[in-house]
Amino acid sequence: MLGTASGQGRLARLAGMSFRRSRLMSLATAGYGVFALVQPAHLPRALEADPEDRAGLELLAQAYGVRDLAVSALGVLGRSNGAVTTAMLMRIAMDLGDAGLLALRTEGRVQRKVLAATLGWASLNALALLGDTRRARR
Repeated sequence: MLGTASGQGRLARLAGMSFRRSRLMSLATAGYGVFALVQPAHLPRALEADPEDRAGLELLAQAYGVRDLAVSALGVLGRSNGAVTTAMLMRIAMDLGDAGLLALRTEGRVQRKVLAATLGWASLNALALLGDTRRARR
C-alpha cells in the first residue's frame, strides 16, 4: 500500500529511479521496438535482403518490436532492482542470440553491420547493468 511507510519507501525508490542506466537502456530499446513495428522494412533494407526474403524479414522485425517492447516494459517499469536486472539479462541474451543467428545468414559488410548492431547493444546493456549493480552495492 502506498499509504504505508513501506509503500512510501517503494515510491521513493521508484522516484529515485534506481538502476538508472539500465532503465535508460530499456527505454532506448522500447524506442527501437516502436520503430521496428512502424517501419519493419528497415530490417530487410539493412540486411540488403533479396526480394523474396523481404516479407519474412519484415515479420521478424515486427516480432523484434513486440519482444523489445515487452522486455523493455519490465526494464522501465519494474518495481525492483531484480525485475530490472532480469529484463537486462533477457535483453543481453536476446541480442547475443540475434548476433549468432543473423551472422549465420549474412556475410561480408552486412554481417559486420549485423554484429556491430547486436553486439553493440548487448555490450551497452551489459555495461549499464554492471554500472548499476556496482552502484547499488555501495
